[in-house]
Amino acid sequence: MSKVSVTGSKRVIDDVIEATYEHHSLHVTDYDERYEGFSPGESLDGAETVNEKLVTVRSLESILDVEGDEADGARPIDDEALEAELADVRERVNDLNDRRDELKAEIRDREEELDRMEPFADLGIELDLLGGYDSLEVVVGEAKPEAVEATLADADGIEAFEVFAGSDIVAIFARPADGAEEGVLQDSLVGVDIALLEVPEAEASPSEYVAELEREREELQNDLDEIEAELAAVKEEAAGFLLRAEEQLTIEAEKKQAPLSFATTENAFIAEGWVPTETFSDLRAAITDAVGDHAEVEELERASFTPDGDHHTEAVADGGAEREAATDGGHATHGSDDPPVVQNNGSAAGPFELLVQGFGRPKYSEFDPTLLVFLTFPLMFGFMIGDVGYGVLYAAIGAFLYSRYDGTFRELGAVALWAGGFTILFGIYFGIDVFGYHAYQLLPGDVHWPVDGKGLSPADIDWALSFLVASVLFGLAHLNVGHILSFVSNYQQHDLKHALYEGGSWLLILNGAWVWIFSQHLPGPKPDFLFDSFSILTFGAVSFAGFPVAVGYAAIVAILLGIVLLAIGEPPELAEVLSPIVNVISYARIMAVLLAKGGMALAVNLLAFGAYIGEGGEGSFHFIFSADYLEYIQNHPEEYELVFAGITTAFDPASIGAVGVVALVGGIVVAVVGHIVVLALGVTSAGIQAVRLEYVEFFGNFYEGGGDSYLPFGYDRQYTADEE
Repeated sequence: MSKVSVTGSKRVIDDVIEATYEHHSLHVTDYDERYEGFSPGESLDGAETVNEKLVTVRSLESILDVEGDEADGARPIDDEALEAELADVRERVNDLNDRRDELKAEIRDREEELDRMEPFADLGIELDLLGGYDSLEVVVGEAKPEAVEATLADADGIEAFEVFAGSDIVAIFARPADGAEEGVLQDSLVGVDIALLEVPEAEASPSEYVAELEREREELQNDLDEIEAELAAVKEEAAGFLLRAEEQLTIEAEKKQAPLSFATTENAFIAEGWVPTETFSDLRAAITDAVGDHAEVEELERASFTPDGDHHTEAVADGGAEREAATDGGHATHGSDDPPVVQNNGSAAGPFELLVQGFGRPKYSEFDPTLLVFLTFPLMFGFMIGDVGYGVLYAAIGAFLYSRYDGTFRELGAVALWAGGFTILFGIYFGIDVFGYHAYQLLPGDVHWPVDGKGLSPADIDWALSFLVASVLFGLAHLNVGHILSFVSNYQQHDLKHALYEGGSWLLILNGAWVWIFSQHLPGPKPDFLFDSFSILTFGAVSFAGFPVAVGYAAIVAILLGIVLLAIGEPPELAEVLSPIVNVISYARIMAVLLAKGGMALAVNLLAFGAYIGEGGEGSFHFIFSADYLEYIQNHPEEYELVFAGITTAFDPASIGAVGVVALVGGIVVAVVGHIVVLALGVTSAGIQAVRLEYVEFFGNFYEGGGDSYLPFGYDRQYTADEE
């Protein structure tokens, strides 16, 4: 990236903006008022009018619900035609929209009145009989008649009363006792749970009034449907124009507001920004062709940054002479000195930029970790879920998002496709696991799958411990990559000494600590599974008893050397000297989620279909699925240990009829709902844990983020075309 400056007279600012906009390469940086004598520029004449039109167009698009795919082809649109057609469309749409709002308000009024009248229609008493008495008090409300009658029977101020009840409403007529105050009926009902209703003013009977309201509502709805049809016709006619108008006005607005980012004086302006170095000559030629020598285009610097943020520049040659950069006494720069970033990771890894940008877009000086996230995130996710059934569903959800949406949802769909694919692969590895069931048992013949399970049953507990070791080894490799990237970056930007202090020290501590852990030095506190797991994971191909004692001593020396280097180069970081051990252990969460998700799927199947453990309780879990097989298991307790009979198998519909049918349906519901819950929790547990390991343990070694996206000044036309 090259930082460039465009300096010129205000008389040619419009032409410079036009040329720069059409070239579509300059990422403009905002002037931040750091220099005396300069001030931020002002919008060009007509900016306010353009913005008002743009707001109008977008409002009309919102009213008509115009979508981007409703354009009728790209073509030019001139200002006069735009203004005339916009005025016509605005008048038609606003009139129809105002009428639509009025009709909706009237329909809403009728519906509210219907809600008020329906209880009275249910009561069946004429409205004029519910009031207007001299010697009676009347109350209408929603209450239980028995409670009202019991309360009024004991009321002192009521001489006589009668209660008329509908399904949810009561009308209470009461004659107050001599000397009772006005409102005695309501006062007597204070202790009753009653919701008082106001009697509507209507001359017709409640049922007739309800019928009249429903007729009026229907007529209004018909009128509304006609207005909606007219708006739909306007939309079909004007959608293409509105999309073209919005694009044209957006372009005009961006051009007229461009000077807001410039530094200006009374007669001159300075615009600065970043362009890809290879496009600088073309940009300078385009501006020169537009305004000649009335503007000067300079390349101020070519970006070169250190990881810690120190600013360096390369000398830039111009016609054989070298110019100084701004920070070395040359042209005064303004705005952010950090160049913008363009991420280009290809079609496969590209969607994983979404996860990287969730942490922060890489700075120009940093290694973009997207490719590494692409290689590791699906791997961790797939291992933690490890089920063909769930993997197919994740992949299906991803395919739906990828094919139906654009932008973020499309990228999320691609990530889900990769995650689902690896989930399927690991599901096959774990015994063709399909929603917790080892489907390899369905293969013809006596098939013995090399991986006995996920470590959930007594027979395969060694696999659980082996997966713990595998998670730790993966974490060790993952963190080594992070520290190596830190080492290389420091070496390239500084020298070998800085690289050893800031990257090499942690590599020595990290690998020294874990080589010692896997050595035979002081074997007492080290569990056997640390070494036995290698044979289990490689199906007996590799036998590892630990590194020799001499290697353990060498590892201790490496740890001490790393601590010394860290103390010399980064003394404050000595407080985190144990982090290489802690961070690697943090990867044990991979195994933990594997067991948790596998255990949840097992629990769902166990509840629905029942399960037993073979080999007298020392074998693996097996699901029952049928009442006959359950009976067989129960009759052979010496061979099988019944864990749970299962909802679908404990109640045989063939023997107990309806109860068995209900149990069968209930068990299937438990299985379906349970696996949906496990599927959802897979995203919130495996997904979040994988992202956490990327962000915290991995990125923390070499990556900061916080870069700016490259947004060149210009517009890619979609609905309009340049006038010839």
